Amino acid sequence: MSQPTAGSSEMGHPGFRHLPYRPYVPGVGPEEGSRRFLEVMRQRRSVRFFSDRPVSEETIRNLIAAAGTSPSGANKQPWRFVAIRDAEVKRQIRVAAEEEEREFYARRATPEWLADLAPLGTDPSKPFLENAPWVIAVFKLMRTDADERGEQAQVYYVNESVGIATGILIAGIHQAGLVTLTHTPSPMGFLSTVLERAAHERPFLLLPVGYPAEWATVPDISRKELGQILEIR
Repeated sequence: MSQPTAGSSEMGHPGFRHLPYRPYVPGVGPEEGSRRFLEVMRQRRSVRFFSDRPVSEETIRNLIAAAGTSPSGANKQPWRFVAIRDAEVKRQIRVAAEEEEREFYARRATPEWLADLAPLGTDPSKPFLENAPWVIAVFKLMRTDADERGEQAQVYYVNESVGIATGILIAGIHQAGLVTLTHTPSPMGFLSTVLERAAHERPFLLLPVGYPAEWATVPDISRKELGQILEIR
């Protein structure tokens, strides 16, 4: 099979310089590599009870750098991760989040939604937003950051791109031996105020990050069987 020539449709946009791809080689075949990854991820759980054991800034930097390797629409990378360890800022986030959560449980959620949440034991109290050593606020960029001329450009597939990056971040947190959970108080506009974000940044979700408390528990839930989520044709 002939190789594509530079500037051809197979090589992509002619304005980009292309480099030889160097694949990751795990040292085992894809069957074994996928099995190992599956076994690691089967142990991942959303945890709401955190230890105050510190987590280094280097760890957080590595995890967010890994999230930043995610694919994105037109390579616009429309994400911003704000990592918070300041106790007062975390307190402000908790106070604002719990205010929205009280509204949700009292007035916004449908009876069916509340019934689905009941077995999980959740409520408007969100102490993990203060107890976890770090809280990562994920923002989606609705335009690019301003360039040297102060101009901003369009971004594409924002929710999909930021969702994929967040998935990589969650997997990385688990791989590092830490825990997290996805927290999405609605609305989340308070995050833009508390964290002084620019107008083109919109809150996406919150991820408290740390070690689990020694006494932490998780609901005894099950996941769908592979046959329920996979169809091969």
